[in-house]
Amino acid sequence: MLNVPDSLPRAADTVPTPQRSPALGVYITIHGHFYQPPRENPYLNAIEQQPSAQPFHDWNERIYYECYRPNAFARILNDRGEVIDIVNNFEYLSFNIGPTLFSWLERYDLEVYQRIIEADRLSCQRLNGHGNAIAQVYNHIILPLANYRDKLTQIRWGKADFRRRFGRDPEGMWLAETAIDYETVAALIQEGIRFTILAPSQAQRCRPIMAEGEADWQEVSGSQIDPTRPYRCYLPGRTGDYLDIFFYDGPISRDLGFSDLLTSSQFLAGRLGQAVRGDHRPSQIIGVATDGETFGHHKYGGEKALAYAFKVEFPQRGWTVTNFAHYLSLFPPTWEVELKPVTAWSCAHGVDRWQENCGCGGGGGWHQHWRRPLRDSLNWLRDELIEIYETLGSELLQDVWAARDAYIDLIQDRCADSIAAFFQHHQCRPLSNGERIDALRLLEMQHHALLMFTSCGWFFDELSRPEGVQILRYAARAMELAGDVAGVHLETEFIRQLAAAPSNVPQFGDGATVYHQLVKTAQISLHQVAAHYAMSSLFSTYARQHHLYCYHIEQADYHLQRMGSLTLAIGHIQLTSTITTESQPLVFAVLHLGGWDFHCAIQPFQGRRAYTQMKTGLLHALSQGSAARVVMAITEAFGAVAYGLDDLFAEERHRLMGVLARETLTRLDQLYTQVYRDNYGILMGFQRDGLPVPQELQVAAAVALTHRAISHLHALEQDLSDPSALPMAEIHSHLAELGAIAREARLLNCTLSLQEQQRLLEQQICACLRHLAHHLESETLSQLSPLLQDLVTVGGVLGFTLNLDPAQEQFYELLPHLHSNPHLTEADLRSLRALATRLKVDPQLLAPPA
Repeated sequence: MLNVPDSLPRAADTVPTPQRSPALGVYITIHGHFYQPPRENPYLNAIEQQPSAQPFHDWNERIYYECYRPNAFARILNDRGEVIDIVNNFEYLSFNIGPTLFSWLERYDLEVYQRIIEADRLSCQRLNGHGNAIAQVYNHIILPLANYRDKLTQIRWGKADFRRRFGRDPEGMWLAETAIDYETVAALIQEGIRFTILAPSQAQRCRPIMAEGEADWQEVSGSQIDPTRPYRCYLPGRTGDYLDIFFYDGPISRDLGFSDLLTSSQFLAGRLGQAVRGDHRPSQIIGVATDGETFGHHKYGGEKALAYAFKVEFPQRGWTVTNFAHYLSLFPPTWEVELKPVTAWSCAHGVDRWQENCGCGGGGGWHQHWRRPLRDSLNWLRDELIEIYETLGSELLQDVWAARDAYIDLIQDRCADSIAAFFQHHQCRPLSNGERIDALRLLEMQHHALLMFTSCGWFFDELSRPEGVQILRYAARAMELAGDVAGVHLETEFIRQLAAAPSNVPQFGDGATVYHQLVKTAQISLHQVAAHYAMSSLFSTYARQHHLYCYHIEQADYHLQRMGSLTLAIGHIQLTSTITTESQPLVFAVLHLGGWDFHCAIQPFQGRRAYTQMKTGLLHALSQGSAARVVMAITEAFGAVAYGLDDLFAEERHRLMGVLARETLTRLDQLYTQVYRDNYGILMGFQRDGLPVPQELQVAAAVALTHRAISHLHALEQDLSDPSALPMAEIHSHLAELGAIAREARLLNCTLSLQEQQRLLEQQICACLRHLAHHLESETLSQLSPLLQDLVTVGGVLGFTLNLDPAQEQFYELLPHLHSNPHLTEADLRSLRALATRLKVDPQLLAPPA
C-alpha cells in the first residue's frame, strides 16, 4: 500500500499549450545528466584542494575544464583544425544539472552559468515554450529508500532551485540513478512533475490506452519496451493520477559511454539511425541518456562530435532535434506502462547498490558488506534528528516541515533580508536572536540530514573512499548541530553502529575507525577559524570587515609588533557564521618565531579591561626580546591550548608555506644565477664537445634561465596592464629577450618551469582582445593585432601549450562587429586574418556573410 495522501493535487500548469504541429517524422533527443557529488567541507561550505584532481584544484574544476565549459563553447573545426563555428550544446541537448553542481558553477564561472541559462531560454523559443532543462532531485538521494517526507523535500528543493535559475517551473525531473518506485511516482505527481526518464529495464509491461475496454498487457521486463514513444504510468487504483515516462534507448545509451560513438558525428548519427523504425509511423522519438560528463570528460572531444551532429548531421538527415517536454506536447502517450516495483539504472538488483552487498560497483575483489550497516546507522540517525527537529522546532516554527521545504530559499541566499523574510513567514511567534539561531541550527541540521544520504556514498566498493567519508562528515555536522540545540550526544551510539560496517582497507578495519580517522579530524571549531585568521593575518592585510569561507569576521582591534626575528599579533574579533548566524567575540595572540614555527592562542573576549591588560603584558614580554618569555606570557593569559601551522586549513597552510619559502627561493635563484654566469664558458664547452653536462651546472642553468624568463614575463604583464597606453618599445624588448632566453634554454637542453606564467600570458592575450573589441578603429588594430600575434608566438617559443579557447571565443564574438564596421581598411583585414590564423580560427570567417 502506498504511504501517500488520498488526493494528489497537481501544480498549476504554467507552460503554454502550443498548437499541435504536423509530425516531422524522426525526433532526436540526447539527454545529459550533469552531476557531481557535493564536495564542500560542511564546516567551511567550500571545496578543499583534492590532490587526485591535479593539475586542477578539485574534481569540479577539472571536469569543468574538460566538460562543462567545452559544451557551452563547443568547437566545429575545419580540416586544418581551425574554428569555423562555436556552438552552445546546451541549446540542443536535453539536460539536467544537479543543484549542488550548479551552485558551484554559478560561483566559479558566471559566464558559463549564464550561457547554460540562455541555452534553455533559446530552446524554449525554438520549441514552443518547452525548454531543454529539466530539474533533478536536490542532492541525488535514492528516493525509493527515503521516507515520503524526504521524497517531497528533495523534489521541492529541486523544483525551487530550478525555478530560481531558469525562471520557470520544470516539466520533467531526473531521479538520482533513475531510482523509482510507485511511492516516488506519487510524490512526483503530487508536485506537478509531468514526466521523468527511465531505463528500458525498469518497465514491467505495457499496453495501448484504449477509449473503451482494456487491451492485453505485453510483457517487456527484459528491456524489450519500445523506446520510440512516451508512456503513461498510472498510480495503482487511481486512473486520474499519472506520470508520463520516456524510456531511453538502452543499447545506444550504453554505446555513448562505452564505445567510440563520440569519436565522430557520423558514427553517432549512423548509430541513432539504426534505431529509426521504418514502419511508417507518423512520429517517433529516438531518445538516449547518459552522464553529461561523457561529453568531454569521459570521452575527450565528445562535445565536438555533438556540436557537428546538432548543426549538420541531424538536419541533413531530416531529423528534428527536440526535447522530451516538446515531444510530449505534440504527441501525448497512447500507451500505458506498469513499472517493476523498485528499480534503478545502475543496479541489476533493484536499489541494493545503496544498501546491500549486491556486487554492483565492485570488480576489484572487494566486498560491500559495509553498505547495510552504513544505511542502518544513517537511518537511525535520521529518525533521532526528526524527533529533535519536531520537538524543538515546533516551539519556534508554525509548521516545521513547511519551514524545511522553504529552507531552500536560505540555502540559495543567506543574506540578512532573506533570513528576516523567512522568519516573518514561518516563525510561530516573535523570536529572540538566540531562538532564531536555534531555529537555523535545526534547519541546517535537517539540511545535513538530507545531504548524508547522497547516493555517491554507497556507489563504489569501499566505505573509506572520499564519497563515503563525505556523507559521514555531513552526519557529523548534523549531530553537532543537534547537540548545540538539544544538548544531546548522538555520536557515541552512531559510532557504535558504524563499527558493524567492515572496511576493505586493513588500516581502518571498520566504519568506526574510518569515522575517527577521516571524519573527526576534519571537524572545525570557531576557535580554529579564529586561529586560521590570526596566523594568516601576519601575511595578509585584512580589512575590518572580512569574509573567510562561510564566516564573517569583524575586526574590533588589531595590533602587529615586530622585534628582531619575532612577530606578534594581538587582536579582538567578532566571528559570525553566515549559515546559522551564531556569533562569538574572541581574542587571539599569535607569535611567529621564524620559519615554520607559530604559537597561536584563542579565548573568548572577557571585556575591554581584561583585553587591554593581556595586550599590555604580551607587548611587554616581546620588548624583552625573548621568545620563551612571550610564549610563557601567552600561556599564562590564554591557557595551554595552542595552535600551530599544522592547524591551519590545508590550502591556507600551503599558501603560507609558499610565502615563507619565497625569501629562501629568491636567495637560491640569485645563487644559481651567479653559478650559471661564472660557468657559462664551461657549460658551452661541454655542449660543444657533446659531453654530458654536470648535473650541478645543468640545474643552475635551468634555474637561472627560468628566473630570467619569469622576470621578463612579470614586466610584460605590467606593461600590458593598460592596453590603452602600451609602452611598445619596452614590450618588444621583453618579447625579444624572452625569445633569446628560449633559444638559450634549447641550446643547453634546459627545461623552463613556467606553468603559472603560462596562465598569465593567456590572460594577457584575452585582456588585449577585450580591449580590441571595444576599440575597433584602425589605429588600435594596427597596434594590437601584431602584438597579439607576437604574444601567441612567444608562448610557443617558450614551449607553452597555450589554451587559446577563451581567446578564440572572444575573437568569434568580435566577428559580427567586424562585419558591420565600414571603416576597416584592407590592411586592417589582412592583419585580422593573420591574427585569426595565429589563434587557430578560420580566417574565412572574416569574409562578410553572404
